[in-house]
Amino acid sequence: MLKNALSIIGEYFIFLKKVFSKPDKTKIFFKKLIFEMESMGIGSMLIVSIVSIAMGSVITTQTAMQIESSWIPSWTVGFVSRTSIVMELCPTIISLLLVGNLGSRITAEIGSMRVTEQIDALEVMGINPASYLVLPKVLAAMVVNPILIIFSIFFALLGGYLTVWITGCITPYHFMDGLTYCFRAYDIFYAVTKTFIFAFVMSSVAAFYGYRIDGGALELGKANTQGIVVSSFIILILNVLVTQIML
Repeated sequence: MLKNALSIIGEYFIFLKKVFSKPDKTKIFFKKLIFEMESMGIGSMLIVSIVSIAMGSVITTQTAMQIESSWIPSWTVGFVSRTSIVMELCPTIISLLLVGNLGSRITAEIGSMRVTEQIDALEVMGINPASYLVLPKVLAAMVVNPILIIFSIFFALLGGYLTVWITGCITPYHFMDGLTYCFRAYDIFYAVTKTFIFAFVMSSVAAFYGYRIDGGALELGKANTQGIVVSSFIILILNVLVTQIML
């Protein structure tokens, strides 16, 4: 078990060395990078916005239910909701959502090319398939995912605002007062940094499991599942480590 895990880790780092080699054709590389950024960003915006609004609404409702004492000011609901959304819920939960959305897509694309021997054809042509196929996806994810998290934070706070406006649990003025109370730009930096790291893990691990497929459609399904599980596990571990380091 341990020997097998160490072997896979070694394969992963050898794979990364191939991925981060110089692209064979820079012009084609940038075209693929722009295409991947557009595809990942636009393709994920709807699901990210819906989940974020729902998440912001739920955390605001739960916070308002827990803080009902007259000794606690009403703006505390906005403050606690903002802190939870910005520092933990959006960076981590949305990143895990993107693992299932973008990560599975990357594994399926790379894996299908391995199954249909397109990667072997690139190798015969003298092209580094790891760099040609995977590097644009990894860099695109590292650019797009933090941007998606910024939008996610906005939609989550919007969901909280709409919740207090509709339910009347507190006044929208007090909620906005809590959102702006003791705001630190470092919180946004912390959230974006975590997402940047998570994006690298998600994209590289997903591509790795697709790239190393040896078999057919059945192995592709197994690789997809393995990529999602391993990426999610690593993200949760890194979440703890990054939080301890940065906070």
